[in-house]
Amino acid sequence: MSEQTPETNPYGTPTTSGPEPIRSYQGTVNKIVRTLLRVPILGRQVGKRLVVLYVTGRKSGKVYDVPVAYTRHEGALLVGTAKHPWVRNIRKDVPIQISMGGPKITADAEVFEDAESVVRLSTVIALDNKQWAKFNGIGFDAAGQPNKADAYQSWQQGAVVISITPR
Repeated sequence: MSEQTPETNPYGTPTTSGPEPIRSYQGTVNKIVRTLLRVPILGRQVGKRLVVLYVTGRKSGKVYDVPVAYTRHEGALLVGTAKHPWVRNIRKDVPIQISMGGPKITADAEVFEDAESVVRLSTVIALDNKQWAKFNGIGFDAAGQPNKADAYQSWQQGAVVISITPR
């Protein structure tokens, strides 16, 4: 992950060292998840927390199928991720296909890369999905609220949030 900016964290000192590194076996896990999402009945259960994004390469035309965790928020699905190469293929004016354990549907998507949006939306995702928060290096304060300094640190280390609105 590349840093977004080297500036000081305006929310204070982070409580973690940041997002966990992507494990070498992640590709295998993704293949298993994609398979589970295609299995009738089981796919709908798995799809309660996971969505497969079908993103078409801008230059190659290749379709990338990427399973990711999501959080429902204000009529959209929020996906927090590192700025992987496939993320560059998501453009606000180009629809994508998604599957939540059923048939593919068309959706609009927007990638948020600015600090304010990433911190705000990451805290929404963290409240809904504690495992995602842990993986992304976002701790919680005594009141159970996500630590904004941790979310900002995640942004500094390359995190983005994708908002997906099914049509």
